Amino acid sequence: MDTIVSVKPLLAILTALAGSVLVMMSGKKPNIRESWSFIAAVTMFGIIASMITTVAPAPLGEGKTIVYQLFRILPGVSVTLRVDAFSMIFAVVASFLWMLAVFYSLGYMRGLKEHAQTRFNACFALALFGAIGVAFSDNLFTLYLFYEIVSICTYPLVAHHQDEEGYEGAKKYIVYLTTTAKGLVLPAMILIYVLTGTLDFADNIRTGIFSGGTVDAHGALVTMLYVFCILGFAKNGIMPFHNWLPGAMVAPTPVSALLHAVAVVKVGVFCTTRVMLYIFGTDLMHGLNLGIPTAYFVSFTILVASIIALSKDNLKARLAYSTVSQLSYIILGVALLTPSGIQGGLVHIANHAFAKITLFFCAGAIYVATHKKSISEMSGLGRSMPFTFGAFAIASLSMIGAPPVAGFVTKWKLLVGTMEMESHYIGILLVLLASTLLNVAYFAPVTYRAFFGKRPEGEAYEGIKEAPLAMVVPIMIAAIISVVIGIYPDFMMNFVKAVTG
Repeated sequence: MDTIVSVKPLLAILTALAGSVLVMMSGKKPNIRESWSFIAAVTMFGIIASMITTVAPAPLGEGKTIVYQLFRILPGVSVTLRVDAFSMIFAVVASFLWMLAVFYSLGYMRGLKEHAQTRFNACFALALFGAIGVAFSDNLFTLYLFYEIVSICTYPLVAHHQDEEGYEGAKKYIVYLTTTAKGLVLPAMILIYVLTGTLDFADNIRTGIFSGGTVDAHGALVTMLYVFCILGFAKNGIMPFHNWLPGAMVAPTPVSALLHAVAVVKVGVFCTTRVMLYIFGTDLMHGLNLGIPTAYFVSFTILVASIIALSKDNLKARLAYSTVSQLSYIILGVALLTPSGIQGGLVHIANHAFAKITLFFCAGAIYVATHKKSISEMSGLGRSMPFTFGAFAIASLSMIGAPPVAGFVTKWKLLVGTMEMESHYIGILLVLLASTLLNVAYFAPVTYRAFFGKRPEGEAYEGIKEAPLAMVVPIMIAAIISVVIGIYPDFMMNFVKAVTG
């Protein structure tokens, strides 16, 4: 592995930390407070973007890995940052969407005259500090530290309203995430170190860090550690440890967008897939026959969460269960252990992020403009808010997997990856087909009702108009990018293909 030492990864995560401090110091001056948030977001994205030419494979860049060690605790255990192609899939998307989220939050929080906006913005920045730290982790120990930072820093965001419902949702959120991390990932990490003598990620996705002799002598134990890691990173939304995610919907919509598109759930699937590929590796997963059981296990989540989404009239609740389902596409793709399958899973980190943040941004815009939360109350509303519901329709097509939007690239790669399997491909094909039909069933009625539904008797829509421009502009940008990366997927696919070699 061709590596260079650079302080840029550290500067990127410290930018978010500095932004949080400056926001707290400027709390009594709202315009300055939001300015610091935006400056931090732009600076972070700029630093991360400056590493593309170093990390990206040819012809975009040099194909090198950037490493920066902060300190070493034990041989094979250190706090070290690493930027490779896998890191950039998550980091570029998260840092870019933070810029949109800052603008959107400005319109949402001020539009509803929300309290504690200083704390909100500060914790938002801290969440990105943790998320990018996860993206740039060089080993399982560093990954675990930043994973826990994200959990702690997002707790005040979930409990933002400080009412009984908010505290209950936040309690469920923190209990689920910290209990699984400490009860499953922490002991797994210790045992992995005992067996291998290191927690550093492998240089490629095939070898992993376990030697052949270790696997032969401790095959059952290695399998158990794999299961612990899959379930322990509960931010990935896999059933049965998914219930924190719908419960967190009590938070303000910008937080929901952060949870479901940018930081929290993407941290979960990033950690899960990073460990699957760079701790265990595809060769070991083949040898212990871990891929197919994992694929069918997450398929249950894909289908059941979609069925539950169908039953939800509350728009944010429907989107929440959609997220539970869609996250498992990422893990499913990696579990197929085929090049196209892994590519489809990993590129969905980006494709899902842009589409899902658009959907939640739209839900927030609808609430600010109309105070409506239920889909059944939105008949005809699209004619009063065409930009918002038009963007919702585009993002829905991406979730469904229809061309030319980004989600089509995911579904195509997953289907090709399934056909590359030696066996069990019929079952996975049926899962993908059924989930696509379910996606249509719970997304299409929202757009149809909004544009073609009959307005309720006595309901005056004349005074309803689009949400503030600070909200509509980020919505449109995110929706347009979903289309652009669907038509021109090569930029993200370059990083994804570099992972699979």
